[in-house]
Amino acid sequence: MCEANAYVYEDGKESLYLENVDVLKPEGEKIFLRNLFGEQKEFQGSIREISLLKHKIVLERKG
Repeated sequence: MCEANAYVYEDGKESLYLENVDVLKPEGEKIFLRNLFGEQKEFQGSIREISLLKHKIVLERKG
């Protein structure tokens, strides 16, 4: 399995945004995410960190 969980970094903390992400696609200033179950989300911001070993994606809002 290669999916990861996506988190949003705010105020020094990470909160879960979407579990089991298998597609992450930057589109301009947005990031499109889709998980194994077909749930889709668009995030306004940037990628802060991706850890492949920990199966973790950390996103950060702009502004």
